[in-house]
Amino acid sequence: MRFLGSQRSIDRTGIWVTTICAIHCLLLPVILPMLSLIGLSFIGETLLERTILGTSIVVGLIALVMGMRQHGRTFPVLFLIAGGVIYWHKNILGASGEPFVILVGAGLIIAAHFINLRLIRARQVAPSRNAATQTA
Repeated sequence: MRFLGSQRSIDRTGIWVTTICAIHCLLLPVILPMLSLIGLSFIGETLLERTILGTSIVVGLIALVMGMRQHGRTFPVLFLIAGGVIYWHKNILGASGEPFVILVGAGLIIAAHFINLRLIRARQVAPSRNAATQTA
């Protein structure tokens, strides 16, 4: 069960990084004018956005590969990759479609972490149930 604790921490970190990235991208157009007044306009730089998203993908890959070793399912990794690609191209629908694209991409990444945790939990519960029925 110790492994599940560290796995849960990594998946939660991935969820938080992705959520922060999404909030950053969604609120940026609203707060960017204020940030430049106080000297924090670097927060609106594409490099920072790509760095946060890259961190989210790396943390996600670590968490999901660790989980895949436990449950043997690859589709959470596919969700992560699809979400990352969609998110990376957030302006594909223009400025008006950007929030929708961000939400879809971030949603897929976050869903990948939740699915990963559920698959691990189900895998760890199943053997203990089988052992209990065999001893009865």
